[in-house]
Amino acid sequence: MTVQPADGLSPAAAFPDPSHDQWQSLVEGVLRKSGKEVSGSAAEEALSTTLEDGLITRPLYTASDESPDTGFPGFAPFTRGSRAEGNAAGGWDVRQRHALTDPARLNEALLGDLENGVTSLWLTVGGPAGVPVDGLARALEGVYLDLAPVALDAPADLDAAATELLRLYEERGVARSEARGTLGADPLGHEARTGVEADLAPAVRWARRCDAEYPGLRAIVVDGLPYHEAGGSAGEELGLSLATGVAYLRALTAAGMSVEAACGQLEFRYAATADQFLTIAKLRAARRLWARVAEASGAPAAGAQRQHAVTSPVMMTRRDPWVNMLRTTLATLGAGVGGADSVTVLPFDHALGLPDAFARRIARNTSTILMEESHLARVIDPAGGSWYVERLTDELAAAAWAFFQEIERAGGLPAALRSGTVAERLAATWAARSAKLARRKEPITGVSEFPMPGERPVEREPAPDAYAGAPGGLPRVRRDEAFEALRARSDAHLAATGSRPKVFVAALGPAAAHTARVSFAVNLFGAGGIEAVHDPVSVDADTAAAALAASGASVAVLCSSDALYAERAEQVAGALKSAGAAQVFLAGRPGEYAGVDAHVFAGCDAVAVLTSVLDRMGVA
Repeated sequence: MTVQPADGLSPAAAFPDPSHDQWQSLVEGVLRKSGKEVSGSAAEEALSTTLEDGLITRPLYTASDESPDTGFPGFAPFTRGSRAEGNAAGGWDVRQRHALTDPARLNEALLGDLENGVTSLWLTVGGPAGVPVDGLARALEGVYLDLAPVALDAPADLDAAATELLRLYEERGVARSEARGTLGADPLGHEARTGVEADLAPAVRWARRCDAEYPGLRAIVVDGLPYHEAGGSAGEELGLSLATGVAYLRALTAAGMSVEAACGQLEFRYAATADQFLTIAKLRAARRLWARVAEASGAPAAGAQRQHAVTSPVMMTRRDPWVNMLRTTLATLGAGVGGADSVTVLPFDHALGLPDAFARRIARNTSTILMEESHLARVIDPAGGSWYVERLTDELAAAAWAFFQEIERAGGLPAALRSGTVAERLAATWAARSAKLARRKEPITGVSEFPMPGERPVEREPAPDAYAGAPGGLPRVRRDEAFEALRARSDAHLAATGSRPKVFVAALGPAAAHTARVSFAVNLFGAGGIEAVHDPVSVDADTAAAALAASGASVAVLCSSDALYAERAEQVAGALKSAGAAQVFLAGRPGEYAGVDAHVFAGCDAVAVLTSVLDRMGVA
């Protein structure tokens, strides 16, 4: 019930409704103060942000930003959720991932997780990275298989792993109607990762058996992670997953299954990133798009997509991995609000190797906190009705559908994979994103921003790679890879010489004049593992040479205000060069100063700068 003031007026009644033109006029005034003379729609565009897939985030959304009817939760087009109750009926399934080869160790980890909040298990079985098929019974000892759904990942031997899991259900008295989970067949995803041509026959065979005998089991996973991990955008991941689902739908119906039964055998897996709004929109758009496929296939009621969200491996960093806890929290928030049915939170040390017990505990508790303490699962489609989210969902769906149509025109996903069309498209997207990462337009906290070069690296037991030695397939990328290569060079130099490469920070004038650029320079060079020596606090032409010699550095960077650069930069740079500085940088926008070799500034190519500095220092 809405409480009204005593006079019956709304609290906002005394305030006039501002128009969009009035708001735009105020924006113009603010931009004018910052030196930008723009007006009208150009003022609004100046505050807009361009995303991948040609999407643009604007500074203001209103009721005039139209989007298609989203319907109701549990009903086509399923934008608002595949189930009428959404996640409000107990939250999402907390699915923990495990990739241990020793059955006893795996069993200990599984039981510990299930006793502390995990509700389903995602197991790698077979191959170099999974528990042996004949060790699955030992690994699942003490696990109530009628209560804990099992999702298999068995790229090496699907038939053996699925057969063994079904045998365990029978042996332990689990009724076929009570078996839950997924067998994890994804031959096209396996082809994308390895380059080995897919054979869809086993996936079709298992789907038909599950449909006939195990109503709670799904046989096939439509996995978007291979494309996300190859550097694909959100729209590309959606378009490729849609193309994958359609390829499986064709194979299943060709084998005699109805469209409804075929749709019931598919589970869709997507990456959830720290961009919470994009994650929300991606999951909502995915459901809408698949509903359109089901409708076009003559089975609109079968378009309710089962979704498994996994926190992005691409965003996980090896340096300062503790920050990954924050990234995965935001990703899980986006997945939960976006309506994912199951969520896997990768441990913060995932990029370093096998997670320890603490990392697994934090991972599973991330979902618990969001559901139980933040009450995120008490509302159906929390983002529904947000003009921004609805518009972003619509625009992302349009971009994904356009890419899906490109793939279909190329002959479908199998043909697009084998022709190199997919690889070329994803490589171009990653190249554009890599340029932003190199220029720190997309910051990576703890890596490209606010690095801690002196912090001891976190070490973990190496994790075996299920795809090691694969003959081809799509690459797997990480946001931190360019900076990680630089830091690895610094680490090697430290191990060989006992010290890190150094840069001397030559600050000019008082702290008020140089502090901002000193902080910028320290962070920039630290991102490459180069230790910044800022001692003394300030130098001039008379003291710079001695300070450089004391620092042990062969490269220096001048830091101060533009006014002091005009007065002192050339003299100090000359003194540094005379003292043996091999290279002198100036922190700030390019200008002509004798003795200054190069400039570093916000938006410069940090990776190129740091690579050249390490090369000049002889750091191999």
